[in-house]
Amino acid sequence: MAPPQISRKTLGLLLLLAAAAVAASPAAADEVVALTEADFEKEVGQDRGALVEFYAPWCGHCKKLAPEYEKLGESFKKAKSVLIAKVDCDEHKSLCSKYGVSGYPTIQWFPKGSLEPKKYEGQRSMEALAEFVNSEAGTNVKIAAAPSSVVVLTPETYDSIVLDETKDVLVEFYAPWCGHCKHLAPVYEKLASVFKQDEGVVIANLDADKHTDLAEKYGVSGFPTLKFFPKGNKAGEDYDGGRDLDDFVKFINDKCGTSRDSKGQLTSEAGLVASLNPLVKEFLSAADDKRKDVLSKIEEDVAKLSGSAAKHGKIYVTAAKKIMDKGSDYTKKETERLQRMLEKSISPSKADEFTIKKNILSTFSS
Repeated sequence: MAPPQISRKTLGLLLLLAAAAVAASPAAADEVVALTEADFEKEVGQDRGALVEFYAPWCGHCKKLAPEYEKLGESFKKAKSVLIAKVDCDEHKSLCSKYGVSGYPTIQWFPKGSLEPKKYEGQRSMEALAEFVNSEAGTNVKIAAAPSSVVVLTPETYDSIVLDETKDVLVEFYAPWCGHCKHLAPVYEKLASVFKQDEGVVIANLDADKHTDLAEKYGVSGFPTLKFFPKGNKAGEDYDGGRDLDDFVKFINDKCGTSRDSKGQLTSEAGLVASLNPLVKEFLSAADDKRKDVLSKIEEDVAKLSGSAAKHGKIYVTAAKKIMDKGSDYTKKETERLQRMLEKSISPSKADEFTIKKNILSTFSS
């Protein structure tokens, strides 16, 4: 006897029902379970401990925490005795009010079998949160530490790195027990990551509690102390600016001549050599038979440049030669090609190379 056949219509309905069931699963969307007033007490206070973030979608601190909290959820997803969850307080005001939430984000730990929370007061980093959850839940989930871009200084390496006349170096003198230092740590790590492609920029730190002689030598009396050692002043100068990532990035860009945003991407100013702008304008306005003379002037000016400006100046020369050889359409076609390359998965160094070339070509657009 032939097995019963399922019609396409019935099969389609079953697939839709299956998809709906998956979508209804609180853990299906991401690694952090989004709770509502309807299911909060079904998930929390049951047979596992729960860490719950009460947040608001518009909250800046919540947005900053989001990637760290998501990584935390990923790390604990196989720990059956722990739930990592969140509640949108804009949507579920009464639930947040019930648990005394008055600011965002508020993070609370609910022990197994209890709806009496303990407020989390520690750092908002994945590592600190994981340590807290392990302590409360009795778990031992390991967090894989991401490789650091901050250069760790010692008395043996200090002079060779900080006093290198070819480098601009920012140094944080810190103490492991210092609360402000712990608060700064994730920001400082992000700063180092932003400039990791810039060979002339070094973001470093020194354990001043361990290496007291060096700290005293540079007049360090409080933590964290930040000092900048530019290429031209190895005596060092105090950093007195803000301690948000944007503040640090602006400082490094201004002091070191770099052009990066807070995500580590080059800006539209990267690679541009302002002194060549008049000659580029002259080149673009010159008749075809006069452009060779202007090109010679560009080559003469580029020969006088030094450092990264000299390297970027050569791109100006190449661009001018290509335009003379292939016509004015070269700029548009090459810019479009570079944009297509930038949209692909390429290495950071290649992305920098193509962005700088694209920026310079934009100056040749008439």
